[in-house]
Amino acid sequence: MTLPTQSEDIRSDLRAARLAEFKSFARRFMRNPLGIVGLVIVIALLVCAAAAPLLATHDPYLPILSDRLSAPSAEYWFGADELGRDIYSRIIYGSRLTLLIVGLVIVTSAPVGLVIGAVAGNYGGWIDRIFMRITDVFLAIPKLLLALAFVAALGPGIVNAALAITLTAWPPYARLARAEALVVRNSDYVNAIRLAGASQFRIVVFHIMPMCMSSVIVRMTFDMAGIILTAAGLGFIGLGAQPPLPEWGAMISTGRKFIFDQWWVATVPGIAIFVVSLGFNLLGDAMRDLLDPHLRQRN
Repeated sequence: MTLPTQSEDIRSDLRAARLAEFKSFARRFMRNPLGIVGLVIVIALLVCAAAAPLLATHDPYLPILSDRLSAPSAEYWFGADELGRDIYSRIIYGSRLTLLIVGLVIVTSAPVGLVIGAVAGNYGGWIDRIFMRITDVFLAIPKLLLALAFVAALGPGIVNAALAITLTAWPPYARLARAEALVVRNSDYVNAIRLAGASQFRIVVFHIMPMCMSSVIVRMTFDMAGIILTAAGLGFIGLGAQPPLPEWGAMISTGRKFIFDQWWVATVPGIAIFVVSLGFNLLGDAMRDLLDPHLRQRN
């Protein structure tokens, strides 16, 4: 029997430290009831998207004109729309489109903003001035208006809507990452790495950007609600997902004509947008309380 090597001991200690940190994070999260509510809503959204064929009671695309505008009943839990399609099934399948748009925007806008902000904050000088002035231009224009301009130029559709929202969503990440980089770049830790001969590229990618991740994650969680609302707004005016796709904003748009007599056609997808947006906001509040060192020390 051989004794474990020193490297194996170090790896074991690191695994134990990470496990202890995760357990501490989980315990603190469980003490936040609103955060738990938000997490439950987000998990429910993920389950609906993943198991849509199992949870749906009807074909979301199949029109049954004899059942058009049917009230909520045992056959149609949330009623039927103007073409006789089951609203409940369309809400379930619409969760897939919602997650698709949120995912496309987050995986593109957050890295772009993180890179721009980290580079600007680390290098400073004219690079910082150019990047931040471009960021200020995007921040000066209302997001929805800017998204409308981009999607009108690109054409309607899910991918184009996600791209248009991405072009308006990256500036806050850039400002956040720049603020973090300005603090980190003069720290003893980064100075020691710089004296050891590390290149600026390595410092930015492997040291400054990882230190910005906690703030970026919190911002991502908050932004998901805004992305959902912007996507719904684009769908409402016909520039997002196109019929017959069951996008929640487009469902509200078609149902607004019946709001006084068949209220469920527009109200149900509106409630879905509200609940999901609320869930992401509650989860974002909890993540901020757990990951922000100032709030963590106060608690």
